[in-house]
Amino acid sequence: MTAGDSLATGQRSMGDPTLTHPLWPPLTRGCPRTSTAELAYPVEVDYAYEQADPALFAPVEGAARSAGLDRWAPLLPPLGAPGLGEGHTPLIPIGDGVYVKDESRNPTWSHKDRLNRCTVSAAVGVGAPGVVVASSGNHGASAAAYAARAGLRCVVLASAGMPAAVASFLQAYGAVVLPVPQEARWPLMRQISDRLGLHPVSNLTVTHTGHAFGPEGYKTIAYEIFTDIGVPAAVFVPTGYGECLFGVWKGFAELRRLGLTGTVPRMFACEPAAGGPLAAAVRKGTPAARVNCGPTDAYSIDCEVGGHRGVRAVRESGGDALLVTDPQLREAQEELARQGIWAELSAAASLAGLRSLPPDPDGSAPGGPVVCISTSSGFKDRAVGTTAPEMIEPTWDEAYRQLRAAGLGG
Repeated sequence: MTAGDSLATGQRSMGDPTLTHPLWPPLTRGCPRTSTAELAYPVEVDYAYEQADPALFAPVEGAARSAGLDRWAPLLPPLGAPGLGEGHTPLIPIGDGVYVKDESRNPTWSHKDRLNRCTVSAAVGVGAPGVVVASSGNHGASAAAYAARAGLRCVVLASAGMPAAVASFLQAYGAVVLPVPQEARWPLMRQISDRLGLHPVSNLTVTHTGHAFGPEGYKTIAYEIFTDIGVPAAVFVPTGYGECLFGVWKGFAELRRLGLTGTVPRMFACEPAAGGPLAAAVRKGTPAARVNCGPTDAYSIDCEVGGHRGVRAVRESGGDALLVTDPQLREAQEELARQGIWAELSAAASLAGLRSLPPDPDGSAPGGPVVCISTSSGFKDRAVGTTAPEMIEPTWDEAYRQLRAAGLGG
């Protein structure tokens, strides 16, 4: 499939769904008619759903199954940038009806590849000379990869303490890296975009709106889960700004709209207890919220500001926003490792959120299969926390002694 297969028709305000905007240019600063100085409402991409062929979701094998996001082109914005085989990540059962969607299998080892296939396509569509992104983690690495693939420049506003793996990605892809204080990233990104014409692929607004096209890429996670096991009872998502949470929910909502299912899963946002703007908005009943963040090692989802997308996904699915501590994150990370999945600490938030739910005799806890999205590889942690083992004497006696110490050899 090509960019011409897209059924996208325009951009709809999430502040007032009766308001629509043309598909081009992509709105990178939210809805201009409903947003205020204190609250920015996102827009979402709308489609000619009546023209969508339900056969798009029929089981396929071989080349069609591994076609990346191109398989879902009719229900995505125009894919004008070439892909890297993103998507089609495995759904791994780990027992008791729990599945892990391992997004570390994407080209740059995180779920952000789905988003950046769409955002860099937007940059190509408007003829921008490059993209600019504020990130010290997965988003920056992914944006740099897809910009390089499309022949565009990439500027990354990052911190000096980025993980070594992310720095290696950025260097390999030829990105221009500008380390700046975190509070300076968004204002400087606006200036770079306005003065140099680089297309912004991360947030520019007071509460999070992000890029109009970006979360559409995350819908494909829902599509893949559906084609593998149908509609689960619940999906648990590591949550920073809530874009992935919203995208997965929207994907299932589209399946219901197309008549392929009568239900959507309950969506559970899993945020660090040190912050949690989405949880704050849900508790207060507000469209979005800001919080003060305490210390946490879950740097990828450590956000002071939330957005309306995630709030809507939680409310309309009947889900909840869960807060997890660093010790809970480490326990979940270790549980995933015992299953052969090495997840970034932030990526383990989904399983940590599931495990944090108490036994619920009234039946309000999710029953049936549940999916935990593991968003990124353990290589992306700031400090992996291991050192190379020391050399041992290469004799059977010494080898056997260490094996015995590890519980092997009887």
